[in-house]
Amino acid sequence: MATPSQLPPAEALAFSSLVTPTEQGIASRILAKTGAGSLTLFAFDAGQGLTEHTSPFDALVMVLEGALTLTIGGVGVSAVPGTIVRMPANVPHAVDASEKTRMLLIMLREVTAA
Repeated sequence: MATPSQLPPAEALAFSSLVTPTEQGIASRILAKTGAGSLTLFAFDAGQGLTEHTSPFDALVMVLEGALTLTIGGVGVSAVPGTIVRMPANVPHAVDASEKTRMLLIMLREVTAA
């Protein structure tokens, strides 16, 4: 049986069923996590976002529905459904949703040999 943060195997699931948007808020669910990275589904209400922060890992944002403005190293990037944006490690970035938005965040960790 899958844990609450992982997806069951061999089952097609609708993104809309995996995270419930929060009015005037942000909801998220970790869909997969390993030592090499993670996949998290986010749902933003219109006008919500994440303040500027950094991550020690490269990340990819894929917009599924809605629209986001990502500010990466001071540069604004508009992202709409069907687009993907890379956010480099250790570069300040922020997320702003101009409308109700769902996005996938893929974190890519460096794997070092033991």
